[in-house]
Amino acid sequence: MKKQHKKTKEITAPVYMMNRELSWLKFNERVLNEAGNPRVPLAERLTFAAIYQSNLDEFYRVRVGTLMDQMEASEVIRENKTNMTSEEQVTAILQATRNLDQKKAAIYEQLMGELEPYGVRLINFNRLSAEEGKLLETYFDQEIAPYLSANIVSKQQPFPFLKNKNIYAVASLMSKGGKTKTAIIPCSNTVFRRLIDIPTRKGTFMLSEELILHFLPKMFKNYEIREKALLRITRNADIDTETIYDEDLDYRDAMENLIKQRRRMNPVRMELSRELNKKMISSLCKELHVDKEHVFLTRVPLDMSFVFGLQGYLRNTAQDKLFYQRRAPRMTPELDDKSLLIPQIMKKDVLLSYPFENIRSFINLLNEAAKDDSVVSIKMTLYRLADKSQIVDALVEAAENGKEVVVLVELRARFDEESNIEYSRKLEEAGCRVIYGLNGYKVHSKLCLISRKTDKGVSYITQIGTGNYNEKTSALYTDLSLITANQEIGKEAAEVFAALLKGEVVEKSNLLLVAPKCLQNRVLDMIQEEIDQVKQRKEGYIGIKINSLTDKVIINKLVEASQAGVKIEMVVRGICCLIPEIKGYTENIKVISIVGRYLEHSRIYRFGTKEREKIYIASADFMTRNTVRRVEVAAPVLNEKLKERLDWMFETMMNDDEKGKRLTETGNYADRSLNDVKLNSQEIFYAMAYSNAEKIQKKRED
Repeated sequence: MKKQHKKTKEITAPVYMMNRELSWLKFNERVLNEAGNPRVPLAERLTFAAIYQSNLDEFYRVRVGTLMDQMEASEVIRENKTNMTSEEQVTAILQATRNLDQKKAAIYEQLMGELEPYGVRLINFNRLSAEEGKLLETYFDQEIAPYLSANIVSKQQPFPFLKNKNIYAVASLMSKGGKTKTAIIPCSNTVFRRLIDIPTRKGTFMLSEELILHFLPKMFKNYEIREKALLRITRNADIDTETIYDEDLDYRDAMENLIKQRRRMNPVRMELSRELNKKMISSLCKELHVDKEHVFLTRVPLDMSFVFGLQGYLRNTAQDKLFYQRRAPRMTPELDDKSLLIPQIMKKDVLLSYPFENIRSFINLLNEAAKDDSVVSIKMTLYRLADKSQIVDALVEAAENGKEVVVLVELRARFDEESNIEYSRKLEEAGCRVIYGLNGYKVHSKLCLISRKTDKGVSYITQIGTGNYNEKTSALYTDLSLITANQEIGKEAAEVFAALLKGEVVEKSNLLLVAPKCLQNRVLDMIQEEIDQVKQRKEGYIGIKINSLTDKVIINKLVEASQAGVKIEMVVRGICCLIPEIKGYTENIKVISIVGRYLEHSRIYRFGTKEREKIYIASADFMTRNTVRRVEVAAPVLNEKLKERLDWMFETMMNDDEKGKRLTETGNYADRSLNDVKLNSQEIFYAMAYSNAEKIQKKRED
């Protein structure tokens, strides 16, 4: 790896800016904190520990991978918030990760200790009796050893390819002749279970990789094992999808080839379960093309997915008190699901709030449209889909019923590329017209347009969402979905699809905000309107709920608004490159972050005080990639009742002092105490959904 020694002119970074990567690590630390939070049910804390690891894996694959690629460039690349070089960012990330690893180990040990009184233990050989050791040896010989492939690295057997995130046992062997060799044994296998029961102790388990590591001598009887450890690597996943735009190439085939390349990209991190001598680490680093600085020693299992097996055991032993209260999405009170939906939507706008309300209402609408004689076409943008997508099934049925079905399937949805390729084939085979996005722009919008032929001409029903058309995540992520028969919105949605079909982007819009040309500028204009209000000695207000804030242009405009005296409230789940509450700059900006049972994913933009409020739901975060490098759609909520509902939801989230943490002027997150009884906004929204469903049921019974 090339080092960035070239000197560049230092530029002083604004005091209110934070590096995006370090901000993201602070978000993931809050996920880890939930694993250690005694107010979270014990078994659920295991989930947060697993999510923390999964998040970090993806972060290294994507973000660290990108930075390391930048370090290979001839020019020194600096990020535009704090002016850190790529090398400086990687160094800071590695140090932050080591600190977090220590915290993770402490939380993990605490978790495992707290589980023991409930009859669950994860043990190693030091805690086994001689009899138990013999039982496990027999199990190893019969159930595991026959399926292992041990490699001894030599000239005839080169160092094997190590798969991303798989676990391997690695050992230094000494032959009888005194030669040192390296052995590699894959431990990740679908044939044998990872979580092995200890037959003499109910609820006691051992991980299969620990069993393999212990019995390595049985596999190398002619060698002395000098050192051994478990090893796991994380590979770079930053594939350049922009390189595949070639008119002579089939886009889908080119994408498939690019995904195959990802599997063999260089590692960006190596994790070891035990210390190894410097010579062996150097050898492994050389073989795997990993810098020594990217080697981590960890005291916890290298893959935390086993915790879901422990949760299954706890459920089976009736330990329900260790879990969250069971919740299931309720049907919206705004629609009578026993009657036709299209006539109801023609009369009023409907807002669905996931996971509190069921996506089933939208799926039912699609199914109805697939059969309705008045429906002539259905057009949708698809980004991420469930494994067995009912959305795709409805579109297939519509096409088979003779409807025009136009679907933009974004093949560059990171880590969903293969799934989307398969769905694109299925849709094409059913007779749908499938397009794959635009040259230079990902299509991230959540947009569906149903066109009907009526006595009065064409009639539109439009759905605009903040989240993907995915039944699974709709029960896990908080998202919003607006369904409207507003014909002006429908016409603009039709213009979006017309542009996409021509490989173009929308150049201007009225009601909808459509990136990349008509979102960032419109947001800046609305911020300016609030500044102008204050200059006229009136009240100015901005409320924003997003997942990430990195767009420097918008950040600077928000700072200008704060300096003018505009009150700004923001709910930013993850990355926030703006530091609030700094006197003279951001003192009128309040930022909170909610990390709770469900992943916060909805986007809400609010501009103006109640009497003149403009409110939107959107697919776009305030990240440059969203505002100027993607096709995104934000829709105005025009119905007064729905506006009031969104206002109430936003204000409830701002008052969440159970899961809502305040971002302080130091750039760190702090607990809040606002209410006599801690307020959990997600629980309030679910309680409301349950209450509404009960009212519907009672009304039907009456």
